[in-house]
Amino acid sequence: MMGFGFMGAFFMLIFWGGLIALAVWIARELFGERQSGESKGFATPREILARRYARGEISREEYDLMLKDITEPGTR
Repeated sequence: MMGFGFMGAFFMLIFWGGLIALAVWIARELFGERQSGESKGFATPREILARRYARGEISREEYDLMLKDITEPGTR
């Protein structure tokens, strides 16, 4: 029985490499950190607060109170 030689080994390497790359990509998509439309850096407390207010998670009064708390020095 004839083997596939060098080309067979090359295509087998390409196949398994592609399969592993696909598995890694799927794992990152399913379990990776979601960052829709924002940079890969860290968000500031003010940005987090603004996003929560924009999503309706907190009221205007809560937003104002929390904003005052994070912007005034020495309040803790």
